[in-house]
Amino acid sequence: MAQNGVSVENQAGRHQEVGHKSLLQSDALYQYILETSVYPREPEAMKELREITANHPWNIMTTSADEGQFLNMLLKLINAKNTMEIGVYTGYSLLATALALPHDGKILAMDINKENYELGLPVIQKAGVDHKIEFREGPALPVLDQMIADGKYHGTFDFIFVDADKDNYINYHKRLIDLVKVGGVIGYDNTLWNGSVVAPPDAPLRKYVRYYRDFVLELNKALAADPRIEICQLPVGDGITLCRRIS
Repeated sequence: MAQNGVSVENQAGRHQEVGHKSLLQSDALYQYILETSVYPREPEAMKELREITANHPWNIMTTSADEGQFLNMLLKLINAKNTMEIGVYTGYSLLATALALPHDGKILAMDINKENYELGLPVIQKAGVDHKIEFREGPALPVLDQMIADGKYHGTFDFIFVDADKDNYINYHKRLIDLVKVGGVIGYDNTLWNGSVVAPPDAPLRKYVRYYRDFVLELNKALAADPRIEICQLPVGDGITLCRRIS
C-alpha cells in the first residue's frame, strides 16, 4: 500500500485496483523480484505447475511464486518433517513443501476439491515427492476435531500452512494450536487480504474481497493477542502471518 513520501511518479506505477496479488507499490518492482531472484531458482516442477495453474479459471487462488520460494526456504530452516496443509488448490505450495521435506517427510493435505489437486498431481508425481503426501478430500474441521479427540496428534506437527476459507481461520487456529508442537510454526496466508485491511470504505473492492475482509481483520487481532504464540506478519504474496508456538 502507499507509504508517506511516495512521489507522483511512483504513485503512477502503483496498482490501480485493490485486489492485485502483489502488495508492492509497482508491478515493475514485483517483476524485478520474480525475474532476478525467484524464476531463475524455481525448480522445474514448480515452474511447470505454475504454468498449468495459470490457465485455470480460478488461478487467483494459487500461491504466488515468491511465496512458494519463501515457504520452501522456511521449511528447510526449521528442519520440518511432519507438516499439514489446509487448502491445496492445484498444489503449488504443496509441491514447494514436498520438495523441501526430507525423503521420509509427511504432509497431511486437505481440500474440498480433489479435482483441482488432481490437475497438479502428475507434476508432483513426476517430481518424485507424491509419496510424502496424504490427501484428504472434504472439510478440514471434522478431521482436526477427530485428531484432537484421538489424543495422539497433540504437538506432533512441525509446520502447518493454512490457505483456505477465511471465515474459518479462527476456527482452524483454535484447533491447530494444539496440533503444532511447541517451537513449531503455523502459517496463515492472505492476512493482508489484497491490501483491503487498510482500504477506505469506498475502495473499489471485489465482492469476495469485501466479504472476507472482516474475517481476516478478526484473525489478525486474535493472533496479535494470543499469548501462546510469537507472530511475524510479512507482506509476501498476499500477506502471510507466521505463528511460532511458545506454550
